[in-house]
Amino acid sequence: MIISRTPLRISFAGGGTDLPSYYRQYGGGEVVSAAIDRYIYVLVNEKFDEDIRVSYSRTAEYVSRVEDVRHPMVREAMRASGVTKAVEIVTISDIPAEGTGLGSSSSFAVGILNALYAFRGELRSPRELAEEACHIEIDVLGEPIGKQDQYAAAFGGVQHYIFRPDDGVDVHPLPLAREDRERLSSYLSLYYSGLTRSAGSILQEQNRRTSNNRENLEAMKELARQTRDAILARDFERLGALLHEGWERKKRLSQGVTNPVLDDLYRRAREAGALGGKVTGAGGGGFLLIAAPPQRAPDIERAMSPIKRVPVRITTEGSRIIFVGR
Repeated sequence: MIISRTPLRISFAGGGTDLPSYYRQYGGGEVVSAAIDRYIYVLVNEKFDEDIRVSYSRTAEYVSRVEDVRHPMVREAMRASGVTKAVEIVTISDIPAEGTGLGSSSSFAVGILNALYAFRGELRSPRELAEEACHIEIDVLGEPIGKQDQYAAAFGGVQHYIFRPDDGVDVHPLPLAREDRERLSSYLSLYYSGLTRSAGSILQEQNRRTSNNRENLEAMKELARQTRDAILARDFERLGALLHEGWERKKRLSQGVTNPVLDDLYRRAREAGALGGKVTGAGGGGFLLIAAPPQRAPDIERAMSPIKRVPVRITTEGSRIIFVGR
């Protein structure tokens, strides 16, 4: 039996510039993001018989051949790893599994690859896991997504990612001592809007509008650099202001990014003392990331009632194997 644990992520700035439609044409993209202590767990267990059992949030599948597995990521990860029979796969998530904007689908992709390779007695590096997850999600399954989530899940920590026009990815850790990470975490909160959405339709529109959005995306790439500098300077109030500027720009990328419910929640947070924030992921629903001085957190939580505050804690760990046994 193998169990992998893979973090979810929050993205601070640069989202949208990690889409191939942008970084291949316009000199590369840049994103600053952080892994958080909310996880996707994947359990892989040897079965007595030769069949395959896959259990996830919606259903359980019992099939004889890997070709018959309906879950596309599970099927392609099994093919890629060579684990194609006599196995049971179970997934567990700390948060709702879909439509939350915390990168759960890519965390799952990285986590299942990590677990399946470990089941075969093989270890893959964070870069290998991220690259293979990107290949399966983008090239094999044709998802209209970028690359930031797979890398955040695989590497963990607070990172500055550069997506090069040749499809290479440079990973630059932002060196923060434990007390600095804890202080940064104390400025951050998540609030679940209660709205779920598929990122696909929003990202498809962004892909179609890349040339029209070029100037805005260039500014968002620059915001990623400024966000990197603010974090390195431990200027977390500046980080909040940059989040606000990024959110204002992100809303221009696609009509589906925001809606009256999200706008009202964000307004309430700002009026209660938030420095800035954004809707996580592609937008349209999921979590709001709010940045505020720690002493203002109770006021903001009251203003956002009945939505519950979820404190954020940044983790340095990417996807890892946490259990090996029989």
